[in-house]
Order: sequence, then C-alpha cells, then structure tokens
Amino acid sequence: MKSAEARWLFAFSAILVAITTLPYLAGYFSASADWRFTGFVFGVEDGNSYIAKMLLGAKGSWLFRTPYTLEPQGGVLAFVPYMLLGKLAGGEAVHEQLVALYHAFRVVSIPLVVVATYRFASLFLAEPAWRRWATLLATLGGGAGWALLALGKVRLWGDLPLEFYSPESFGFLSIFGLPHLALARAMMLFGLEHYLRSMSDGTMSWKAGAWFLGLALVHPLALISVYAVLGLHLGVVLLLPSHSDDRRRWGLVRVKAVALTILPSACLLALTALRLATDPFLQVWAAQNQIRSPHPLHYLLAYGAVLIPAALGALGQARLAAGGYRLLPLVWAGAVPLLAYAPLAIQRRLPDGAWVALAIMAAAGLAGRRPRRLAAALPTLLLAYSMLSSLLLLTGGLQVSLNPAEPAFRPADEVRLFERLAQDADQGSPVIASYATGNALPAWAAVSVAAGLGPESAHLDDWLAKIAHFFASETPDRERAQFLRSEGFRFVFAGPHERELGAWEPASASFLSLRAQAGEYALYAVVEPHARIEPAAGSGR
Repeated sequence: MKSAEARWLFAFSAILVAITTLPYLAGYFSASADWRFTGFVFGVEDGNSYIAKMLLGAKGSWLFRTPYTLEPQGGVLAFVPYMLLGKLAGGEAVHEQLVALYHAFRVVSIPLVVVATYRFASLFLAEPAWRRWATLLATLGGGAGWALLALGKVRLWGDLPLEFYSPESFGFLSIFGLPHLALARAMMLFGLEHYLRSMSDGTMSWKAGAWFLGLALVHPLALISVYAVLGLHLGVVLLLPSHSDDRRRWGLVRVKAVALTILPSACLLALTALRLATDPFLQVWAAQNQIRSPHPLHYLLAYGAVLIPAALGALGQARLAAGGYRLLPLVWAGAVPLLAYAPLAIQRRLPDGAWVALAIMAAAGLAGRRPRRLAAALPTLLLAYSMLSSLLLLTGGLQVSLNPAEPAFRPADEVRLFERLAQDADQGSPVIASYATGNALPAWAAVSVAAGLGPESAHLDDWLAKIAHFFASETPDRERAQFLRSEGFRFVFAGPHERELGAWEPASASFLSLRAQAGEYALYAVVEPHARIEPAAGSGR
C-alpha cells in the first residue's frame, strides 16, 4: 500500500470517528441533574445489554451468563470483547467507565474495518480512486430508505428499510454504534483477503485461519456466512475449465487448503454448538432469537441502485477470473437470496458482508464505462444517493442526544436507586421490575431480572404476564408474597413504569422493607412474610 493510500485511509477513518462520535458527546453534555445518559442514541435496549455484559466482566466473570433471565445457566464463551473490556473498569462511576470503554472500542474498530474493506477491494480494483469509492460506499452507503421516509412510508410490508435496523445488510450502523459487528466485518474481510491471496499456490493460509478464529470469539454467527461464501466460491472454482493435466489432484489440494483454513474456527464453533445443544437455557434463547429477513422487495429497495453497475462489474470480473479468486465478490453477492431466506431462524444475519462485494463490483462496473456527460457524474451521484440514509441516522442520533428523554436517557432519580441497588445487592440477586426498567437496571447493577431483553429473557411472554399480574392492584398480597418467595426475588423496584402495570402501592406490604426512595422511585427488599397476611380493609387486595 502506497503512502498516499495510507494517508487517505487515516484521514477517512478520522472523519468517520469524528462524525459518529459527535451525537454521543452531545448526549454526554446534555445530561443534567434530572437525566443520565445511557451512552446510546439508537438500539438502546441492545446498548444497555452490552454495558450489562461488560459489567459482568468487571465483576469477575469470564463466561457469559445473561442477567436478563432467572433461568439456571452454565455459562458460555460469548460476547468476549465486552466481557474483556469490562475487566478494565473499577472503582467509582463504573457505568461511566463502561460507556467510555464501549466507545473507545468503537473508535478502534472504525479504522480496522476501513482498512480491511480497502485492502479487500484492492484485490479486484487496480486504481486507488476506485478502491476509495468502493470503501466509501461499503462503509457509508445505504439504500432507498431515505426516499421512503420522505414519502411517509416509514414501514413497508411491515418492516423498516434495512439500513435503519440491519447492520449486516450495510455497514454504517456497525460503525455508528455496534463495535463488535464492525470488528467482525474487519476480521471477515482480512480473513477472506488472505484466503484469496493463498489461492495461487493452493496452500493453507494460516493468517486467514487466525482471522476466522478471532471471528469465532467476536461474532460466531458471521462464521456461518464466511463458510457459506467459501463453500460456494470453492464449488464455482472447481467447476471452472482447467488446462491442468491433473484436475482431480488440483481440486483435492484446494479442498484440503480450505478445510485446514477453517479448521481452528470450526472447532471452536463446534464447541459452542455442543454447548447450545446441551444447555436448556441456551436452547430457549436460540428458539426465541428469531431474526427473520423482511419481504424480498426490501432487499431490492436496499440494493437496487447498485445492481446495474454491479452486474457490469461482475461480467468484467468473470472475464478476468483466470485463477478463480476474482469470482468471490460475484458469488458472494449472488448468494444473497439464498442466504437471506435460508431455512434458519437467523436468516437476516447471513448476508453479512455481501454489501462490500456489491460495492466492489459496482466500482468495477463504473470503472469500465467511458465517461460521457452524465455518466461521468454517475459515481458521485450514486455515492450521494446512498449516503442520504446514513445522514438521516446521524441527524436522528444528534436530535435524540440533544433532547433528553427515555430510553436514551434515564431519570436521575431512577439511576440513583440503580446505584443503591448495586451497593446493597449480591451479584445476580433477582429483582422484579417492569420490562422497561429491567432492560436498563443490569447496566448499572449486577443483578438479574426476569424480563428486559427479547431473546435473552427466557419465556418472555409468560414473564410479562406474571409481572403485570404482580403489580396489578387487584392481585391479593398473599399471592404476591407467595410469588416472590417461590421465584426467589430479593428486591422489588417500583417507579412510573411499574405503575403503568397497576396502581398497587408496595409501601403498605408487610413482606417488603423500604431500602431507598428518590422522587417517584422506590426500592424494596423482600422480607420473610408473616405466618398470616391479612389484606387491609378496603385496600382492594
């Protein structure tokens, strides 16, 4: 890589860091005596869960056990970057430290994914200008979501445009706020780059194997995408016409090289799969983790603008595919329908990274056209069109950060009780609270809740009904006391979200002891109920 290319990569990475950090800095400075910033301006539920995972690491855990369920757990090697980052925090203001570490991780991941994208593009694009164009599109690009919003079509066929919620389908969301996915994309591309560079001699690429092994620790689901792309690419390469006298031997060498390349990561993935098959909680988690792809027309709206130049680029790459490696972007992009609608619960995750392949082929297609009038401006117009949705995400995030409100901010009184609970409760102590409270609470206190995060809260629908019944005013106190005792709850959190479920006032309950109160929020410890609990006259319990 020439020095001019390195300077461009550094400058572009610095710009990406600056523009994506601005909303978070604005949120930090918008916090006040009344509001505390969670550290997130989109996907706040998931964001709180990442801080909760880091807090587990800060408390000494090495294996992941989610705080969003009361089910028994054996622990699993998952969310490794967050568990490790948490071990760097300690002392006072732990939540603030964890949020700062999270965004430091995001800042570090940005140049990695930029460099990985550029290097991968350099395998197929000879001119640095087109490598830069493809990198810009792959990292900042989106689809036609901005146009749908302009037309008032926020949801089409029941879903938002892909660029607004699916980091796998594009790249900007990961850069903006999901550092483990940005790092995973970088590892995926570095691994594929080394795999393709090794094709010329048919040997195993230990560097590719190392990157894929790292990917297994950072984001194991992305390995399924990698294996699918490698398998499809290898199959196409083996079907290419060959002038070799010993085609069978050449094919066996290639198959062996690919098998050895993926072996380390496949072993780790197999261990994770075995854990999944033998752990009852993980089975429930997997069953609830439904990540379905939207209507096929959503993918057409997402990728439609680049399909024609990408098709032209695919033709050019196919003509140059003497050794077969140039076919990988074509195979990758062409596999999107198969991956997106594979018969798996995580189907929307599977086209991960295909946008990079489309960007590279679009660059190749445009580079092969002679510039004529409007055609000369087409690359710039296409980039501008594609970046509009990312601009909307940025401005939306900035607007959220400048106007304190839930869920990006939490009331300061509520957080004071979270912090009090962190002092009083043993690690993993079960707390009953509403879903909205339960999502944020484990990010401040290392306790457990029954409901707070979609797939990680086992039997979520059942628990939501139980929690609503617990806080309902018509539920008898005797039933509440029995419920707390049978489920092992140690604390009851009461605030506006809990009062939305029912008008019950826990202050009068003899089986609860007030620990702390701040404004509209109260924290109670569960005590042994009396032998007889009689409802107060006229209490409605």
